[in-house]
Amino acid sequence: MNAAAADRLGRLLNLVPYLLARPGIEITEAAADLDVSEKQLREDLELLWVCGLPGYGPGDLIDMAFDGVHVTITYDAGIDRPLRLTPDEALALVVALRMLAETPGMANRDAIERALAKIESAAGDLAGAPVAVRLPGNADRLDTIRGAVERQRALRITYYTATRDETTERVVDPIRVLMVAGRGYLEAWCRRAEAVRLFRADRIDALTELDEPARPPRQVQLHDVSEGIFQPGPELPIVTLRVSRGGRWITEYYPCENVRPDGEEWLVSLRVTDLAWARRFVLGLGPEATVVAPPDLIEGVRAQAAAALDQYDKEGEYEKEGQYS
Repeated sequence: MNAAAADRLGRLLNLVPYLLARPGIEITEAAADLDVSEKQLREDLELLWVCGLPGYGPGDLIDMAFDGVHVTITYDAGIDRPLRLTPDEALALVVALRMLAETPGMANRDAIERALAKIESAAGDLAGAPVAVRLPGNADRLDTIRGAVERQRALRITYYTATRDETTERVVDPIRVLMVAGRGYLEAWCRRAEAVRLFRADRIDALTELDEPARPPRQVQLHDVSEGIFQPGPELPIVTLRVSRGGRWITEYYPCENVRPDGEEWLVSLRVTDLAWARRFVLGLGPEATVVAPPDLIEGVRAQAAAALDQYDKEGEYEKEGQYS
């Protein structure tokens, strides 16, 4: 269901009890109360005439007296109460809106706070349930980042890059904080890379707010994270793995180019930022995955696995020597 259809469904479900409480109301007054145009309200009323209970006969459909100026519901087909949120739905909305209100750099904060106030008022005691809203990651670190964004101050950070397995120090100009898939990210202009970068908050090992203003270039291109943080492009290398049942979970957590059943196993193709990360990823999967392509990754995994086994054998020999010495 698209957004327009969902909006109309909600409006129709609330329209019947609204009209039941106001028999003979004028169309102009009802349209103003419901914040819709008279044309839209008339179209909604025409649709209501063909809605009702299964059977859809004369005694099953919603009926009304409508003279073109005034309207009165004469049969409600059981829709006599406004649409209500369940307790779980209301609490979920309260928690989500509180999280949005805590996120720095969020646009339309006033609208968020107004919506939160309305839902909390309607939820009553439920809104005061002992649910603490905390941004994921290190709370103190996110508070510092949030403050730097709001004060528009530059930061010196020590950051761990998982794809390259390295830690670097850099100065960044904070732009905004994002929450994606339950994680906090700092989006900033990186002076070292001379580009906009996303830094995962829990991978910032240290940070210091500098006594200088943040100065990201004007009209920088911000990341579109509507479909997630990692959005692989055709320029990235593609890796094909043969995964067993225990490794199929990777297709739910990583964007895949192709997933094809092959007997009891799956052939999974996905793009990666670099083959070094892919090598560590495959080794972490253990016996649940085998590399099919590319050849460089096959050789890299084989070499690192052999080195690990060799080291294991040496440690075993040292232990035996210690026992008999």
